[in-house]
Amino acid sequence: MTPKQPKGTGQPDLDERISGALVGAAVGDALGGPVEGYSPDQITERHGGPVHGIVGPWHGDARHTARPPAPYHRGDGHVGDGTLLTHALVRVYDRVRDHLDAYALAEHLVPDLMANPNWIPGPEGAALPPHRHSLAEKWLVARLAHGHADPREAGVGTLADRGAAMYLAPVGLVNAADPRAAYAEALDIAAAHQSSYGREAAGVLAAAVAAATAPDATPDSVVTACLTLAKDGTREAIEKVCEVAYGYDDFVSALGPLRAAVEPYDSSGPDHRSPSLGADRPSRLHSIEELPIALGMLVVSGGDYRHAVLGSVNYGRGCGSIAAMAGALAGALGSPVPQEWAKTVAEASRLDLWQPARTVAQVAREVFALDRARHHARELAFTALGGAPDMSDAFPSDRGGAPCSA
Repeated sequence: MTPKQPKGTGQPDLDERISGALVGAAVGDALGGPVEGYSPDQITERHGGPVHGIVGPWHGDARHTARPPAPYHRGDGHVGDGTLLTHALVRVYDRVRDHLDAYALAEHLVPDLMANPNWIPGPEGAALPPHRHSLAEKWLVARLAHGHADPREAGVGTLADRGAAMYLAPVGLVNAADPRAAYAEALDIAAAHQSSYGREAAGVLAAAVAAATAPDATPDSVVTACLTLAKDGTREAIEKVCEVAYGYDDFVSALGPLRAAVEPYDSSGPDHRSPSLGADRPSRLHSIEELPIALGMLVVSGGDYRHAVLGSVNYGRGCGSIAAMAGALAGALGSPVPQEWAKTVAEASRLDLWQPARTVAQVAREVFALDRARHHARELAFTALGGAPDMSDAFPSDRGGAPCSA
Protein backbone atom coordinates (compact mmCIF):
# COMPACT_ATOMS: atom_id res chain seq x y z
CA MET A 1 0.00 0.00 0.00
CA THR A 2 1.25 3.49 -0.82
CA PRO A 3 0.33 5.98 1.89
CA LYS A 4 -1.48 9.07 0.68
CA GLN A 5 -0.55 12.53 1.82
CA PRO A 6 -3.26 14.89 3.10
CA LYS A 7 -4.27 17.73 0.84
CA GLY A 8 -3.59 21.24 2.00
CA THR A 9 -0.89 22.67 4.26
CA GLY A 10 -0.71 24.42 7.58
CA GLN A 11 -1.47 23.36 11.11
CA PRO A 12 -4.95 24.24 12.38
CA ASP A 13 -5.18 24.72 16.13
CA LEU A 14 -7.43 22.91 18.60
CA ASP A 15 -10.37 25.29 18.18
CA GLU A 16 -10.26 25.00 14.39
CA ARG A 17 -10.07 21.23 14.49
CA ILE A 18 -12.99 20.96 16.92
CA SER A 19 -15.09 23.35 14.88
CA GLY A 20 -14.19 21.51 11.69
CA ALA A 21 -15.17 18.17 13.21
CA LEU A 22 -18.55 19.21 14.64
CA VAL A 23 -19.64 21.52 11.83
CA GLY A 24 -18.28 19.00 9.34
CA ALA A 25 -20.29 16.18 10.88
CA ALA A 26 -23.51 18.19 10.83
CA VAL A 27 -23.04 19.21 7.20
CA GLY A 28 -22.24 15.64 6.18
CA ASP A 29 -25.35 14.44 8.01
CA ALA A 30 -27.49 16.98 6.12
CA LEU A 31 -26.00 16.20 2.71
CA GLY A 32 -26.46 12.46 3.09
CA GLY A 33 -29.99 12.51 4.50
CA PRO A 34 -31.96 13.02 1.26
CA VAL A 35 -30.41 9.98 -0.46
CA GLU A 36 -30.05 7.68 2.54
CA GLY A 37 -31.17 4.11 1.97
CA TYR A 38 -30.72 4.15 -1.79
CA SER A 39 -28.02 2.63 -4.01
CA PRO A 40 -25.45 4.62 -6.01
CA ASP A 41 -27.32 3.74 -9.22
CA GLN A 42 -30.63 4.95 -7.79
CA ILE A 43 -29.00 8.17 -6.61
CA THR A 44 -27.44 8.78 -10.02
CA GLU A 45 -30.74 8.12 -11.79
CA ARG A 46 -32.74 10.35 -9.42
CA HIS A 47 -30.33 13.29 -9.63
CA GLY A 48 -29.03 12.91 -13.18
CA GLY A 49 -25.55 12.06 -11.95
CA PRO A 50 -23.66 12.04 -8.66
CA VAL A 51 -24.81 14.41 -5.94
CA HIS A 52 -22.46 17.40 -5.69
CA GLY A 53 -24.02 19.36 -2.85
CA ILE A 54 -27.24 19.99 -0.95
CA VAL A 55 -30.28 18.54 -2.68
CA GLY A 56 -34.01 18.47 -2.02
CA PRO A 57 -36.09 15.64 -0.55
CA TRP A 58 -36.19 12.44 -2.57
CA HIS A 59 -39.98 12.63 -2.98
CA GLY A 60 -40.17 16.39 -3.35
CA ASP A 61 -43.51 17.89 -2.31
CA ALA A 62 -44.84 14.43 -1.40
CA ARG A 63 -42.19 13.93 1.28
CA HIS A 64 -44.65 14.04 4.20
CA THR A 65 -46.85 11.23 2.92
CA ALA A 66 -44.55 9.15 0.74
CA ARG A 67 -43.44 5.75 2.03
CA PRO A 68 -40.96 4.85 3.35
CA PRO A 69 -40.23 6.50 5.80
CA ALA A 70 -42.77 9.32 6.12
CA PRO A 71 -42.87 11.82 7.68
CA TYR A 72 -39.12 12.21 8.07
CA HIS A 73 -37.88 12.60 4.52
CA ARG A 74 -34.97 14.96 4.58
CA GLY A 75 -33.46 17.42 2.17
CA ASP A 76 -32.66 21.08 1.57
CA GLY A 77 -30.00 21.03 4.31
CA HIS A 78 -31.92 19.40 7.16
CA VAL A 79 -29.82 17.52 9.71
CA GLY A 80 -30.96 14.23 11.23
CA ASP A 81 -30.79 12.24 14.45
CA GLY A 82 -27.01 12.16 14.56
CA THR A 83 -26.58 15.92 14.76
CA LEU A 84 -29.42 16.41 17.25
CA LEU A 85 -27.90 13.76 19.53
CA THR A 86 -24.38 15.17 19.10
CA HIS A 87 -25.56 18.58 20.26
CA ALA A 88 -27.38 16.96 23.19
CA LEU A 89 -24.16 15.18 24.21
CA VAL A 90 -22.29 18.49 24.02
CA ARG A 91 -24.84 19.91 26.47
CA VAL A 92 -24.01 17.02 28.81
CA TYR A 93 -20.31 17.81 28.61
CA ASP A 94 -21.17 21.44 29.27
CA ARG A 95 -22.93 20.44 32.51
CA VAL A 96 -20.47 17.82 33.76
CA ARG A 97 -17.25 19.45 32.52
CA ASP A 98 -15.30 16.23 32.94
CA HIS A 99 -15.11 12.78 31.38
CA LEU A 100 -18.44 11.01 30.91
CA ASP A 101 -19.62 7.46 31.48
CA ALA A 102 -22.79 5.42 31.01
CA TYR A 103 -24.34 7.03 34.05
CA ALA A 104 -23.98 10.45 32.42
CA LEU A 105 -26.40 9.34 29.71
CA ALA A 106 -28.93 8.23 32.32
CA GLU A 107 -28.53 11.27 34.55
CA HIS A 108 -28.15 14.01 31.93
CA LEU A 109 -28.67 12.99 28.30
CA VAL A 110 -31.98 11.16 28.62
CA PRO A 111 -33.63 13.87 30.79
CA ASP A 112 -32.42 16.44 28.25
CA LEU A 113 -34.04 14.50 25.41
CA MET A 114 -37.29 14.05 27.32
CA ALA A 115 -37.74 17.59 28.59
CA ASN A 116 -36.44 19.96 25.93
CA PRO A 117 -38.44 20.24 22.69
CA ASN A 118 -36.38 21.12 19.63
CA TRP A 119 -37.32 22.31 16.20
CA ILE A 120 -37.01 19.04 14.31
CA PRO A 121 -35.81 19.24 10.70
CA GLY A 122 -37.89 17.13 8.34
CA PRO A 123 -41.34 17.46 9.87
CA GLU A 124 -40.52 21.17 10.46
CA GLY A 125 -42.01 21.50 13.90
CA ALA A 126 -41.15 21.58 17.59
CA ALA A 127 -41.11 18.16 19.23
CA LEU A 128 -39.23 16.13 21.79
CA PRO A 129 -36.25 14.50 20.05
CA PRO A 130 -37.30 10.91 20.91
CA HIS A 131 -40.38 11.45 18.74
CA ARG A 132 -37.99 11.82 15.84
CA HIS A 133 -35.38 9.25 16.84
CA SER A 134 -34.92 5.80 15.38
CA LEU A 135 -35.68 2.60 17.29
CA ALA A 136 -32.27 2.21 18.94
CA GLU A 137 -32.45 5.73 20.37
CA LYS A 138 -36.03 5.21 21.56
CA TRP A 139 -34.69 2.09 23.32
CA LEU A 140 -32.08 4.24 25.06
CA VAL A 141 -34.85 6.37 26.56
CA ALA A 142 -37.09 3.41 27.36
CA ARG A 143 -34.37 1.43 29.13
CA LEU A 144 -32.93 4.29 31.16
CA ALA A 145 -35.97 6.44 31.93
CA HIS A 146 -38.72 3.85 32.17
CA GLY A 147 -36.94 0.52 32.71
CA HIS A 148 -34.45 1.85 35.28
CA ALA A 149 -31.77 -0.43 33.83
CA ASP A 150 -28.20 -0.34 35.07
CA PRO A 151 -26.71 2.23 32.66
CA ARG A 152 -23.67 0.00 32.12
CA GLU A 153 -25.93 -2.75 30.79
CA ALA A 154 -28.80 -0.79 29.24
CA GLY A 155 -27.50 -1.23 25.70
CA VAL A 156 -27.84 -5.01 25.83
CA GLY A 157 -30.81 -6.13 23.77
CA THR A 158 -31.03 -3.21 21.39
CA LEU A 159 -30.05 -3.20 17.72
CA ALA A 160 -26.33 -3.47 17.06
CA ASP A 161 -26.16 -0.55 14.67
CA ARG A 162 -24.64 2.88 14.09
CA GLY A 163 -26.85 4.55 16.72
CA ALA A 164 -24.13 5.32 19.27
CA ALA A 165 -21.26 5.88 16.85
CA MET A 166 -23.13 8.62 15.00
CA TYR A 167 -23.02 11.08 17.91
CA LEU A 168 -19.84 10.30 19.89
CA ALA A 169 -17.43 12.51 17.94
CA PRO A 170 -17.35 14.96 20.91
CA VAL A 171 -15.74 12.21 22.99
CA GLY A 172 -12.82 12.15 20.59
CA LEU A 173 -12.55 15.94 20.73
CA VAL A 174 -12.57 16.13 24.55
CA ASN A 175 -9.78 13.51 24.41
CA ALA A 176 -7.99 15.30 21.57
CA ALA A 177 -4.78 13.59 20.41
CA ASP A 178 -5.37 10.62 22.77
CA PRO A 179 -7.14 7.88 20.78
CA ARG A 180 -6.79 5.27 23.51
CA ALA A 181 -8.50 7.47 26.11
CA ALA A 182 -11.24 8.40 23.63
CA TYR A 183 -11.84 4.73 22.84
CA ALA A 184 -12.18 3.79 26.52
CA GLU A 185 -14.49 6.70 27.35
CA ALA A 186 -16.72 6.10 24.33
CA LEU A 187 -17.05 2.40 25.13
CA ASP A 188 -18.11 3.30 28.67
CA ILE A 189 -20.67 5.85 27.46
CA ALA A 190 -21.99 3.58 24.71
CA ALA A 191 -22.70 0.77 27.18
CA ALA A 192 -25.93 2.61 27.95
CA HIS A 193 -26.95 2.61 24.30
CA GLN A 194 -25.40 -0.25 22.37
CA SER A 195 -23.76 -3.65 22.64
CA SER A 196 -21.60 -5.84 20.43
CA TYR A 197 -20.19 -4.27 17.27
CA GLY A 198 -22.45 -1.23 17.63
CA ARG A 199 -20.70 -0.34 20.87
CA GLU A 200 -17.30 -1.19 19.38
CA ALA A 201 -17.92 1.18 16.47
CA ALA A 202 -18.68 3.98 18.91
CA GLY A 203 -15.32 3.47 20.61
CA VAL A 204 -13.39 3.31 17.36
CA LEU A 205 -15.11 6.37 15.90
CA ALA A 206 -14.19 8.42 18.98
CA ALA A 207 -10.61 7.13 18.74
CA ALA A 208 -10.46 8.08 15.06
CA VAL A 209 -11.61 11.63 15.80
CA ALA A 210 -9.04 11.96 18.61
CA ALA A 211 -6.32 10.69 16.27
CA ALA A 212 -7.37 13.16 13.57
CA THR A 213 -6.87 16.11 15.94
CA ALA A 214 -3.20 15.32 16.54
CA PRO A 215 -0.58 17.62 15.01
CA ASP A 216 0.53 16.31 11.60
CA ALA A 217 -2.29 13.75 11.58
CA THR A 218 -3.08 12.15 8.22
CA PRO A 219 -5.69 9.70 6.98
CA ASP A 220 -3.04 7.02 7.38
CA SER A 221 -2.36 7.86 11.03
CA VAL A 222 -6.11 7.85 11.71
CA VAL A 223 -6.54 4.41 10.15
CA THR A 224 -3.50 3.10 12.04
CA ALA A 225 -4.98 4.29 15.34
CA CYS A 226 -8.24 2.54 14.53
CA LEU A 227 -6.53 -0.73 13.62
CA THR A 228 -4.48 -0.58 16.82
CA LEU A 229 -7.60 -0.37 18.99
CA ALA A 230 -10.46 -2.02 17.09
CA LYS A 231 -11.52 -5.58 17.85
CA ASP A 232 -13.11 -8.50 16.03
CA GLY A 233 -15.17 -7.86 12.89
CA THR A 234 -14.84 -4.10 13.22
CA ARG A 235 -11.08 -4.30 12.90
CA GLU A 236 -11.24 -6.73 9.99
CA ALA A 237 -13.76 -4.61 8.13
CA ILE A 238 -11.71 -1.43 8.54
CA GLU A 239 -8.56 -3.19 7.39
CA LYS A 240 -10.16 -4.72 4.28
CA VAL A 241 -12.00 -1.55 3.26
CA CYS A 242 -8.95 0.68 3.68
CA GLU A 243 -6.73 -1.75 1.76
CA VAL A 244 -9.09 -1.31 -1.17
CA ALA A 245 -9.38 2.46 -0.64
CA TYR A 246 -5.64 2.96 -1.13
CA GLY A 247 -6.09 1.94 -4.76
CA TYR A 248 -8.40 4.85 -5.58
CA ASP A 249 -8.29 8.62 -5.58
CA ASP A 250 -11.79 9.41 -6.84
CA PHE A 251 -14.97 8.32 -5.14
CA VAL A 252 -16.97 7.42 -8.24
CA SER A 253 -14.74 4.50 -9.18
CA ALA A 254 -14.33 3.48 -5.52
CA LEU A 255 -18.04 3.06 -4.68
CA GLY A 256 -18.45 -0.53 -5.90
CA PRO A 257 -15.11 -1.87 -4.64
CA LEU A 258 -15.62 -0.36 -1.17
CA ARG A 259 -19.07 -1.92 -0.91
CA ALA A 260 -17.65 -5.30 -1.98
CA ALA A 261 -14.93 -5.04 0.67
CA VAL A 262 -17.33 -4.31 3.53
CA GLU A 263 -20.13 -6.64 2.44
CA PRO A 264 -18.85 -9.78 4.25
CA TYR A 265 -18.93 -7.86 7.56
CA ASP A 266 -22.18 -5.93 7.07
CA SER A 267 -25.14 -7.80 8.54
CA SER A 268 -27.87 -5.77 6.84
CA GLY A 269 -27.55 -7.46 3.44
CA PRO A 270 -27.67 -6.16 -0.13
CA ASP A 271 -30.97 -4.23 0.18
CA HIS A 272 -30.52 -1.57 2.82
CA ARG A 273 -34.24 -0.89 3.03
CA SER A 274 -35.08 -4.60 3.50
CA PRO A 275 -32.52 -5.85 6.02
CA SER A 276 -31.55 -9.50 6.13
CA LEU A 277 -32.57 -11.92 8.89
CA GLY A 278 -29.25 -11.43 10.68
CA ALA A 279 -29.27 -7.64 10.49
CA ASP A 280 -28.19 -5.74 13.60
CA ARG A 281 -27.84 -8.87 15.74
CA PRO A 282 -24.89 -9.10 18.15
CA SER A 283 -21.85 -10.82 16.67
CA ARG A 284 -18.07 -10.79 16.95
CA LEU A 285 -17.82 -11.39 13.22
CA HIS A 286 -19.68 -8.36 11.95
CA SER A 287 -19.26 -4.59 11.83
CA ILE A 288 -21.51 -1.68 11.16
CA GLU A 289 -21.07 -0.68 7.53
CA GLU A 290 -20.83 3.06 8.07
CA LEU A 291 -17.55 3.42 10.01
CA PRO A 292 -15.29 1.37 7.69
CA ILE A 293 -16.74 3.13 4.65
CA ALA A 294 -16.23 6.56 6.23
CA LEU A 295 -12.58 5.68 6.88
CA GLY A 296 -12.29 4.35 3.35
CA MET A 297 -13.63 7.60 1.93
CA LEU A 298 -11.19 9.52 4.12
CA VAL A 299 -8.37 7.53 2.51
CA VAL A 300 -9.73 7.90 -1.04
CA SER A 301 -10.04 11.66 -0.57
CA GLY A 302 -6.61 12.10 0.99
CA GLY A 303 -8.36 13.90 3.85
CA ASP A 304 -10.13 16.49 1.69
CA TYR A 305 -13.48 17.35 3.28
CA ARG A 306 -15.53 17.94 0.14
CA HIS A 307 -14.27 14.80 -1.58
CA ALA A 308 -14.71 12.58 1.50
CA VAL A 309 -18.25 13.77 2.19
CA LEU A 310 -19.46 13.63 -1.41
CA GLY A 311 -18.03 10.13 -1.75
CA SER A 312 -19.90 9.12 1.38
CA VAL A 313 -23.14 10.71 0.16
CA ASN A 314 -23.03 9.01 -3.22
CA TYR A 315 -22.32 5.63 -1.60
CA GLY A 316 -25.95 5.60 -0.50
CA ARG A 317 -27.26 3.07 2.04
CA GLY A 318 -26.51 4.58 5.50
CA CYS A 319 -24.89 7.57 3.85
CA GLY A 320 -26.16 10.22 6.27
CA SER A 321 -24.15 8.60 9.05
CA ILE A 322 -21.24 7.77 6.73
CA ALA A 323 -20.98 11.39 5.57
CA ALA A 324 -21.27 12.65 9.16
CA MET A 325 -18.40 10.37 10.27
CA ALA A 326 -16.24 11.19 7.25
CA GLY A 327 -17.02 14.88 7.71
CA ALA A 328 -16.03 14.79 11.36
CA LEU A 329 -12.73 13.09 10.53
CA ALA A 330 -11.83 15.35 7.59
CA GLY A 331 -12.82 18.42 9.60
CA ALA A 332 -10.72 17.29 12.56
CA LEU A 333 -7.76 16.86 10.21
CA GLY A 334 -8.18 20.53 9.31
CA SER A 335 -9.74 20.32 5.86
CA PRO A 336 -12.14 23.29 5.59
CA VAL A 337 -15.89 22.74 5.50
CA PRO A 338 -17.41 24.64 2.55
CA GLN A 339 -18.98 27.72 4.08
CA GLU A 340 -21.87 27.78 1.63
CA TRP A 341 -22.89 24.31 2.78
CA ALA A 342 -22.50 25.14 6.48
CA LYS A 343 -24.53 28.35 6.17
CA THR A 344 -27.37 26.61 4.31
CA VAL A 345 -27.50 23.72 6.80
CA ALA A 346 -27.49 26.06 9.80
CA GLU A 347 -30.32 28.16 8.39
CA ALA A 348 -32.40 25.22 7.13
CA SER A 349 -32.06 23.31 10.41
CA ARG A 350 -32.40 26.40 12.63
CA LEU A 351 -29.23 25.45 14.48
CA ASP A 352 -26.11 27.29 15.56
CA LEU A 353 -23.53 24.82 14.25
CA TRP A 354 -20.61 26.72 15.79
CA GLN A 355 -21.66 27.18 19.43
CA PRO A 356 -21.31 23.45 20.30
CA ALA A 357 -17.75 23.59 18.99
CA ARG A 358 -16.90 26.54 21.23
CA THR A 359 -18.35 24.66 24.20
CA VAL A 360 -16.36 21.50 23.45
CA ALA A 361 -13.14 23.49 23.05
CA GLN A 362 -13.62 25.01 26.52
CA VAL A 363 -14.50 21.67 28.08
CA ALA A 364 -11.55 19.93 26.42
CA ARG A 365 -9.14 22.40 27.98
CA GLU A 366 -10.72 22.04 31.41
CA VAL A 367 -10.67 18.25 31.21
CA PHE A 368 -7.03 18.30 30.12
CA ALA A 369 -6.17 20.40 33.17
CA LEU A 370 -8.07 17.99 35.44
CA ASP A 371 -6.32 15.00 33.85
CA ARG A 372 -2.92 16.60 34.33
CA ALA A 373 -3.64 17.32 38.00
CA ARG A 374 -4.91 13.78 38.54
CA HIS A 375 -1.87 12.30 36.84
CA HIS A 376 0.47 14.46 38.89
CA ALA A 377 -1.23 13.38 42.13
CA ARG A 378 -0.85 9.72 41.17
CA GLU A 379 2.77 10.29 40.16
CA LEU A 380 3.52 11.74 43.59
CA ALA A 381 1.73 8.87 45.34
CA PHE A 382 3.37 6.21 43.19
CA THR A 383 6.79 7.72 43.78
CA ALA A 384 6.17 7.88 47.54
CA LEU A 385 5.39 4.16 47.45
CA GLY A 386 8.77 3.53 45.86
CA GLY A 387 7.21 2.47 42.61
CA ALA A 388 8.81 5.03 40.30
CA PRO A 389 11.50 3.42 38.11
CA ASP A 390 15.00 4.79 37.79
CA MET A 391 14.88 6.84 34.59
CA SER A 392 18.59 7.68 34.51
CA ASP A 393 19.29 5.06 31.84
CA ALA A 394 16.01 5.41 29.95
CA PHE A 395 17.70 7.40 27.16
CA PRO A 396 21.45 6.71 27.47
CA SER A 397 23.52 9.29 25.63
CA ASP A 398 25.81 6.69 24.07
CA ARG A 399 22.82 5.38 22.11
CA GLY A 400 21.93 8.73 20.69
CA GLY A 401 19.06 9.38 23.08
CA ALA A 402 18.15 12.44 25.08
CA PRO A 403 17.33 12.74 28.76
CA CYS A 404 13.68 12.69 29.68
CA SER A 405 12.38 16.18 30.43
CA ALA A 406 9.99 16.90 33.28
